[in-house]
Amino acid sequence: MQNKGLIKLFALLFGLVSIYQLSYTFVTSKVEKEANTFAASRVSESEEGYVAKRETVAANYLDSIGNNTVFGYTNYNEAKKKELNKGLDLKGGINVTLQISVKDILKGLANNTKSPVFNKALADADAASKNSDDTYIELFFEAFDAIKGDTKLASPDIFANKGLSDEINFQMSDDEVKPIIRRKIDESIVSAFEVLRERIDGFGVTQPNIQREGNSGRILVELPGARDIARAQDLLSSTAQLEFWETYKQSNTSFSTFLIQANEKLKEIVEVKEPEQVKEESELDSLLSDVSADSLDLATQVNPLYELLIPANPGSNAMFRAAIKDTATIGSYLRMPEIRRLLPADIQFTKFVWERPATEDTEVIDLYALKSNREGTPRISGDVVSDARADFDQFSKPAVSMTMNTKGAKEWEKLTGDAYTNQTGIAIVLDNKVYTAPGVSSGPISGGRSEITGDFTVNETKDISNVLRAGKLPASAEIIQSEIVGPSLGQEAIDSGFMSFLIAMAIVLLWMIAYYGKAGAFADVALLLNILLIFGVLTSLNAVLTLPGIAGIVLTIGMSVDANVLIFERIKEELAKGKGKSQAVADGFGNALSSILDANITTGLTAIILFVFGSGPIKGFATTLLIGIITSLFTAIFITRLLVDWYIGGKGRSLDFSTSITKNLFKGINIDFLVKRKIAYVISGILVAIGLSSLFFGPGLQQGVDFVGGRSYTVRFEQPVNPSEIASELNTVFGSGTNVKTYGESNQVKITTPYKVDVEGIEVDTEIQDKLFTSLQKYLPDGISKDAFVLGGVDDEAVGILQSVKVGPTIADDIKNNAFLAILGSLAVVFLYILLRFRRWQFSLGAVVAVFHDVLIVLGVFSIFGKLMPFNMEIDQAFIAAILTVIGYSLNDTVVVFDRIRETLAERGWNGGANINYAINSTLSRTLNTSLTTLVVLLAIFIFGGESLRGFMFAMIVGVVIGTYSSVFIATPVMFDALSKKITSGKE
Repeated sequence: MQNKGLIKLFALLFGLVSIYQLSYTFVTSKVEKEANTFAASRVSESEEGYVAKRETVAANYLDSIGNNTVFGYTNYNEAKKKELNKGLDLKGGINVTLQISVKDILKGLANNTKSPVFNKALADADAASKNSDDTYIELFFEAFDAIKGDTKLASPDIFANKGLSDEINFQMSDDEVKPIIRRKIDESIVSAFEVLRERIDGFGVTQPNIQREGNSGRILVELPGARDIARAQDLLSSTAQLEFWETYKQSNTSFSTFLIQANEKLKEIVEVKEPEQVKEESELDSLLSDVSADSLDLATQVNPLYELLIPANPGSNAMFRAAIKDTATIGSYLRMPEIRRLLPADIQFTKFVWERPATEDTEVIDLYALKSNREGTPRISGDVVSDARADFDQFSKPAVSMTMNTKGAKEWEKLTGDAYTNQTGIAIVLDNKVYTAPGVSSGPISGGRSEITGDFTVNETKDISNVLRAGKLPASAEIIQSEIVGPSLGQEAIDSGFMSFLIAMAIVLLWMIAYYGKAGAFADVALLLNILLIFGVLTSLNAVLTLPGIAGIVLTIGMSVDANVLIFERIKEELAKGKGKSQAVADGFGNALSSILDANITTGLTAIILFVFGSGPIKGFATTLLIGIITSLFTAIFITRLLVDWYIGGKGRSLDFSTSITKNLFKGINIDFLVKRKIAYVISGILVAIGLSSLFFGPGLQQGVDFVGGRSYTVRFEQPVNPSEIASELNTVFGSGTNVKTYGESNQVKITTPYKVDVEGIEVDTEIQDKLFTSLQKYLPDGISKDAFVLGGVDDEAVGILQSVKVGPTIADDIKNNAFLAILGSLAVVFLYILLRFRRWQFSLGAVVAVFHDVLIVLGVFSIFGKLMPFNMEIDQAFIAAILTVIGYSLNDTVVVFDRIRETLAERGWNGGANINYAINSTLSRTLNTSLTTLVVLLAIFIFGGESLRGFMFAMIVGVVIGTYSSVFIATPVMFDALSKKITSGKE
């Protein structure tokens, strides 16, 4: 091997850089362990809420020593930025996909036009978006073109308005307007992205991740380590729409007149116009909420409004009060056109807004009547706020202090002057909730300074000031997909993941020595260096390590072993030909190189496709697999070679590449595989037919929420529970379709429900959590609070919701389509690669038929045993990753066999298929050795790797067994049968 000195230098530098990169992770781990020890010494376990208190003490400790030098070259704050990133499944936290409403942006660009054509196009685009992969803007343009008639996008009442006058005029055609609107939409999404980035920076988690997903208007946000999930969700989805309004006085007699007329009118509406709607609403609420049917049975109410409204406290600036449970009903009344028309002329544009509930236990809130105008615009909007910060009011309670720009200061002075003159209040409204509505007692306020007060916590004032500084989102942001992982589940994942990693490593290292002797020890050294390099590259690239990522690294161990096995088997063949040690080693490495490259390239291609189409943890799996392929090639081809050359270069040293037990293993084997191909065809045909009949006529596949949408919750209890009993109770609460099954231990279940899957908003998440808590109360420890249940796993007891996943129906369709494209894409790419490498389409056909065979059998196994196995076998993104890995492994095996066939045929010719049998027999040692090693690795992960990986690993175990079989009994025979007899007989 040439340039040994350069390779040694590169390997040394590569290793040192990897150690240096990983040293930051070691530093943070050391310092955080010291912080936890310090916190434990200060807060006893006997104290109530000791876990939260210890976290606070540990955080304060880290803040105090963050800039202290550690080991003379770094400090904790710097090391934290450079440590190995751990994903949500290892660290806990929140992962959400936000959908920025392009519809809202379009309405804003059109200045909230009343154009019937424009609004009909929006409605049509809404309907089309439920069954289309096209972007919303394109669907809107299609809908507009279909109904526009003589109306143009550049109409004065659509986009040729004052706000867009610099770019759009009424003479422009639709084709000229469309690119401008597309650009404006993109600019708004970029603006939303930057607003969210600023908010996240102020949230306080380390190593947050925020990414745009193409042009879809979707933004992916990951907050690893985030503990206050509700706070994080509010921060991300809040539009931060800040408004300042003047209130009406309680003494305004026009509201008394309005209330009397509205109450009388509602009696008529309730009795005549909405009997069916009322009945449906009453039944739904009696079934799904704890609100009494009496309060919502509108048909039996004598005074619909009087019975729900309570007089506001004298002296406040609110108009009425009401129970929170009645606010939705009152709001629906006040929005009715028939009721709005009853407002007297002097208050006809009144805007009714509810107070923000002070706490979760608040039962009654105020209703404010705000002075508005025909357009419904506020006196002052939040864009005049130049700065905001968390502060304390005159009573030392948390508040938000704001400073306005010059324009805002002038408007603020006028607004406060009007409020002082009229003796009214100023309502400060954030996201359509009144936070405070103080009066003005000392005349107009100049300088543009104001304050938001209320029953806030310090964290709430921090978040409000954070979102106000960052600015409002240009449109609403709905959470269409989310995953929340509790910290204890993350720690369990780390423990189980590394346990499986260490066990797999130990088995492989011992096996290589047992099978190849000293040469196996050299392969082990290369393998250990390979692992170091993988972690070093992950850290330097700032990539995220996930539990599937650990599985990818462990799978890389098997692939690294495969490369060494190929090399050692070829060296043994060269030695058997009578060549000297040095020559046999050189030829063995040279002859194995083609097979190694082909096998790793085919696996790499499937990993690339997985990276492109996957998301979250699956992308992490693909990342580690790709890195592992590259480092495995380097260590197997160069490092193992250096060690072997060094050893045989010494005097009196013997290297046999086998042990006394394995020396003659697989020698003299001469199986006629082609003769047995018809038997194999029959066996495979039966297996595929059974699988297909189960898929189409049997139980079929269990699709996870990734593919059908819905919410799933992993809930842990103190004692074992009966999933059927829980399912029966939850189906009465959520309606049919709720599924409950044991997930791992008998005290842990996975609950999946489609309830309100198409309804967006944090309110629905909170509603479902409330219902879960209420329904599961009798299975939970006495005295457990709802917060403790929702944040399950924050202490050692780990009882409650450990993990929750939400997938909206739209994104579920996208995930399903991407999975389908990923599988088809991988098959197409590999077909072309094999065609280019082997120059005959028959080789490609054999490989693809074998892959289809493997995939269909794996799907059949999951369909037949899906409900029988004691672990989760749902079809989700992780399963697709497993299928693609099976494809890669099957192709890996097939390509190695094909490569030997090609080499043998070049030397000996076809000879009617006899030489194909010879080639297969010569690779049998490698095929079985690699397959058994990989199986042992996968079994280690399956047994010790944690519940979330069991279905994933089971699919791969089945795939490896079937893939090994198909490379010999399906791929090669199909290739042979597809060739003409002239070729196989050697006449061509």
